[in-house]
Amino acid sequence: MAVAASVLDLIGNTPIVDVSHLSPNRDVRILAKLEYLNPSGSIKDRIAIAMVEAAEAAGELKPGKTVIEPSSGNTGIALAMICRARGYKLKVVLADNVTAERREALLAFGAEIIPSPAAEGSNGAVRRAQALAVEHPEWVFLYQYGNEANPLTHYETTGPEILRDVPEITHFVAGLGTSGTLMGVGTYLVEQKPGVKIYAVEPPAGESLEGLRSLDDGYVPPVFIKWGGLELLDGKRIVRPAESIEHARSLVASGIFAGISAGAALGGATKVAKAWDAQASGPATIVFIVSDGGWKYLSTGAFTDSVPDAARSLEAISYF
Repeated sequence: MAVAASVLDLIGNTPIVDVSHLSPNRDVRILAKLEYLNPSGSIKDRIAIAMVEAAEAAGELKPGKTVIEPSSGNTGIALAMICRARGYKLKVVLADNVTAERREALLAFGAEIIPSPAAEGSNGAVRRAQALAVEHPEWVFLYQYGNEANPLTHYETTGPEILRDVPEITHFVAGLGTSGTLMGVGTYLVEQKPGVKIYAVEPPAGESLEGLRSLDDGYVPPVFIKWGGLELLDGKRIVRPAESIEHARSLVASGIFAGISAGAALGGATKVAKAWDAQASGPATIVFIVSDGGWKYLSTGAFTDSVPDAARSLEAISYF
């Protein structure tokens, strides 16, 4: 392996591991793409570097500039790492009800935290960041939910990596958050291999689940609309918080210290696998995304408390 000039050069090209022992259907392979092995610990490293580089190329982001972004999770930490490495200041609008691990990671990378009321959730943090960006036009607002670099980097990197490593792929499953992963990867796979099925994983309307949104709750990311999400998706699979915890624990038992949204994605993949009729359609190969690592959730009791207690704990935590 060559010596990297910067830790940022290590973003992407993550491995894929077979976890078919967790499949409920012997005719369906399930493969996990380990995005938690990116430098700051999540898939959001990809979009963070892409958004920063796009802003630099457009002349919006220059030395001495300040970046502002709403986040209670992985995008904020990824941007904090990259801004620290590139010499930019970062202000993160952060909901009050986040895990200590995420807050400490942001501070460790030198980000300034602007608090947002917990009762307003992730949408409240977005609104506050938007208002601050208007008040301070000298700041650079990257806005992951509407930034074209978000799905584009998955179209240019994550999708090609998956098809390169798993040319036999029949299904792709990922959580529905900003929708950038689903839109970028899904569009690439369907263009290159028509017939690949694209499934979103989301919580039930009105329920909170780490990193994921329900479109039925009323907020549809601009990225989802622009990239034709309704036409691209072959379906959605609903996964509840308790199910996500159980599947995350099964990944840990397999040696993969994955976060709760990875558990949700595995839950969605197993539901797709269970419904697959191999006699009618032949064997299937599902790839799902392990978007981040379990260390960001230790204080929630997700891996140590009873599943009902852990699910209740997660309901009080804000993630996106």
